[in-house]
Amino acid sequence: MGIPLADRQELLTQPLIAALSVSRENGQGPLTVPIWYDYTPGGEVWFVTGKDSLKTRLIKAAGRCTLMVERLDPTVRYVSVEGPVRIADAAEGESEAMARRYLPPEAVGPYLAEAANFPPEVTVRLSPENWLSADLGAF
Repeated sequence: MGIPLADRQELLTQPLIAALSVSRENGQGPLTVPIWYDYTPGGEVWFVTGKDSLKTRLIKAAGRCTLMVERLDPTVRYVSVEGPVRIADAAEGESEAMARRYLPPEAVGPYLAEAANFPPEVTVRLSPENWLSADLGAF
């Protein structure tokens, strides 16, 4: 049921909403939240998030995280990647690039106007070390 690397990478390039998971140190289950991300085959998965957010604090503490995407059509298929991360202050244009990936063109400007009021952000870059995938077929 696993899928070939090229197909895993192709699924990860699609603008799907990912589930980001990171360990907690307090004995609770992992923090799992939806997130926008980007990926180029052979490279790192990256996403932008609040510098002082809970997810950033947990990712810094763990040094790694997991990201999972799924699609339902034409078959049920998912890919998850797990690995170490690098965190740096978000570079100019990264939030705009992400907005253009996920939003219709007419929504990008209003979103960026609102995002200008967001607290400082960081870019998290995940190096995929461990892949898990499956194509469950059509139902």
